Amino acid sequence: MSPINRQIVLASRPKGEVTPANFRLVEAPLAALADGQVRVRNHFLSLDPYMRGRMNESKSYAASQPLDEVMIGGTVGEVVESRNANFAVGDKVVGMGGWQEYQTVDATQRGVLNKVDTTHIPLSAYLGSVGMPGVTAWYGLMKIINVKAGETVVVSAASGAVGSVVGQLAKARGARAVGLAGGADKCRYVVEELGFDACIDYKQHPDVKSLSAALKAECPQGIDGYFENVGGMILDAVLLRANAFSRIAMCGMISGYDGQPIPMAAPQLILVNRMKVEGFIVSEHMDVWPEALKELGTMVATGKLKFRESIAEGIAAAPEAFIGLLKGRNFGKQLVKLV
Repeated sequence: MSPINRQIVLASRPKGEVTPANFRLVEAPLAALADGQVRVRNHFLSLDPYMRGRMNESKSYAASQPLDEVMIGGTVGEVVESRNANFAVGDKVVGMGGWQEYQTVDATQRGVLNKVDTTHIPLSAYLGSVGMPGVTAWYGLMKIINVKAGETVVVSAASGAVGSVVGQLAKARGARAVGLAGGADKCRYVVEELGFDACIDYKQHPDVKSLSAALKAECPQGIDGYFENVGGMILDAVLLRANAFSRIAMCGMISGYDGQPIPMAAPQLILVNRMKVEGFIVSEHMDVWPEALKELGTMVATGKLKFRESIAEGIAAAPEAFIGLLKGRNFGKQLVKLV
């Protein structure tokens, strides 16, 4: 085993857009394991939009990413050394290993590492459709939107790790699924591969009036549920087409991750339409994870839930891949392959 662990740490806090200079690649020696510890060789690192908010020092739902420490992030990998009876060398595990090649954890802490079965589900899927993004989609759709057959559900960032699952779950429950994505290729994939009823290329609609007209055409019965990942003009356009008693699951606002304000054009529509708008953080709802993961895992294993991955190679590629994610350059779940 290599005695060196390569890691990406947060070197400085972004002022506006994230740049490569905000990160630093460091090397750290691997110490001998203590009793109860497990060492994991991370195979894949998950890159997710929430990480941008953690890079700020401002108050949020979670603690800020400390400077000069390994960037937070979900990982999957293989146990390569163990001094814990519950984990054997060769076990495949998921955890929050961060932006590094190896993680060393006290596995006596419950939940810090979870074993996964890769017989029918690829290891990388535990960072996507059968992981945090998938459960995020499931919770927002099932517990906030509470989708019913015959309703129309719209989801922004529809080709991404979360949005792609939202639409497929909505279809499985008899709803009409309409996506919003950037570019013809992503929209084609959302309809032809994922099975959405329609997908609107927001890049073809430069203003709220145009986007609202496109939504009207694809949602002739109005919008009953909206899964929000973006905010800004897209939210304004959706509000104009929302039905009475519609529900919005506020998952992300990627249009404002660089710290810019996100004004709303017509918030009075929330009152007029008696809408429910609810933000959520999926880690605060651990009670639903077993139910959600059982359904998601079964759907992936049987081919009923499809997903796509964008994979960057090597730990050094993580910063540029993350910047690309924030700019919408990824196609599907953004991962970094570490082995």
